[in-house]
Amino acid sequence: MERDNIVMHIDVNSAFLSWQAAYNRQMGMEEDIREIPAVIGGSEERRHGIVLAKSIPAKKLGVKTGESLMEARQKCPNLKVIPPSYDVYTRASRKLRDLLAEYAPKIDVFSIDECFMDFSGTRDLFGDPEELAHRIRKRIKKEFGYTVNIGISTNKLLAKQASEFEKPDKVHTLYPEEIQEKLWPLPVGELFMVGYRTVPKLNQLNIYTIGELANTDRELISGLLKSHGRLIHDYAWGKDASKFSEKSSMPFKGVGNGSTIHFDVEDRLTAHKILLSLVETASKRLRDEDMSCRVVAVGIKNKDFGYHSHQRKIPVFTNCTHDLFEIIRELFDETWDGSPIRHMNVRFTDLERTKFKQLNFFQNEYSMKMEKLDMAIDGIREKYGKYAVIRAEYIDSGLSPVLGGYPNDEYPDMSSIL
Repeated sequence: MERDNIVMHIDVNSAFLSWQAAYNRQMGMEEDIREIPAVIGGSEERRHGIVLAKSIPAKKLGVKTGESLMEARQKCPNLKVIPPSYDVYTRASRKLRDLLAEYAPKIDVFSIDECFMDFSGTRDLFGDPEELAHRIRKRIKKEFGYTVNIGISTNKLLAKQASEFEKPDKVHTLYPEEIQEKLWPLPVGELFMVGYRTVPKLNQLNIYTIGELANTDRELISGLLKSHGRLIHDYAWGKDASKFSEKSSMPFKGVGNGSTIHFDVEDRLTAHKILLSLVETASKRLRDEDMSCRVVAVGIKNKDFGYHSHQRKIPVFTNCTHDLFEIIRELFDETWDGSPIRHMNVRFTDLERTKFKQLNFFQNEYSMKMEKLDMAIDGIREKYGKYAVIRAEYIDSGLSPVLGGYPNDEYPDMSSIL
């Protein structure tokens, strides 16, 4: 059957681990971490953190994404733990997007390792969607050295659900007429937007599969879960009204970065250094995407898990590390009550594309010099590594000069759930 609307969902298999393995091969390392019990995550020296990605051998031993490294090591004592290299993953994600842009006129980024491609009206150009998906899959494997799953359907929701079927390195379809056969028999927890807190509530209604959810009275689900219930009931039927963004060049709506500190931060100077380290990474992300922000926020979590945040709208769009840190420091000083800190985060929103910047009345000459310095430092770090240039205040401080990375970013989900 020929269709007018064709959407593909591209999902990198165990992205961080796959990208790290491909990078290791490029660096001449013979060991393939995909073939041994291995995970990306945390700190091996401090033995803390969570599993961000796992190899298939680790998965077979019961290791799960999101669990603590302590839990993972109990299941697999010889587990190899590799700290995340967010610069590597950022470049890999960008190169993948560049390749996909050769095929689809519209691409919506969903996360660092997932995106949607709109092939509507391109059958005469590309031919059969499944054959095209296999060509893309094989090209990615050949050129980049890692695998992806590709889901195909008529909307974003079903394409994403299709890509979650058997992994790795597979192409699956989930067209509307295939929902009853392929989607409905699955556990209800495998439906997009049905989280671990929702599953027990549905189980109380004897709803254990997606099909049982679809065939439960909509008003009953709505009464239990309100608007979220109506949403997942629609999803169980494959209904999704989300569209591709007309501003596909704006892949995300904010850049965030945070870190849980392995000790209690009790003095202002140390807190400022950690915040500067977080801003270093997040501001570079802005510059990598040719973006600037106008809303700046800081968040603080104390050792008792109390959380406080503070934000400010500034008069000029900027991606300058110096300017952003000055604002973050002020916000922190206005917010912190002196309680010992275990986690801090920074966030930049209200973004605009700034590949070509105009001089601004609110910027002084020093800020413009700092912007040029940022670009020079970015270039050195891109070529020689993120520690090639560090600030003197971090020498012998025991603190990382560049903290955090992608996992704290917030990407736009399907527009129907925003």
